[in-house]
Amino acid sequence: MKYMLIMRATDEAFAGMANIDFDQMLETMGKYNDELIRAGVLVAAEGLEDAAEGVVVDYSSETPVVTDGPYGETKELFGGFYILNVASKEEAIEWAKRMPMTGPGFKTEIRRVPTIDEFPQDNEWIQKERAWREATGQL
Repeated sequence: MKYMLIMRATDEAFAGMANIDFDQMLETMGKYNDELIRAGVLVAAEGLEDAAEGVVVDYSSETPVVTDGPYGETKELFGGFYILNVASKEEAIEWAKRMPMTGPGFKTEIRRVPTIDEFPQDNEWIQKERAWREATGQL
């Protein structure tokens, strides 16, 4: 089963990271990533650029409204993610507990990633996606 570990942090927690030596952070995260790789559970992992560089597309009105970052009224920002292929939610939780970038204001949300097999296989769009996944080696 695939699980996404979504790394979240408050503005204050992100600001506190500015005091951490970048090389040390890479070393710490690199060791964790290496553990995931050696265990054979890592599917993907990415960090995200600072929220101030992002944009938000708000669909509240008929015409979508695009707003430059930083995000307004955000209590927690999504800073990156891992996708793990593990046997259970409990195993995903155990990996999340070992996440190295932790402390007040940091959280990891864990969500299962459904497989394409869980969707109606007689649906035209699911069939097209399955064909694309097979053609690109994802199935």
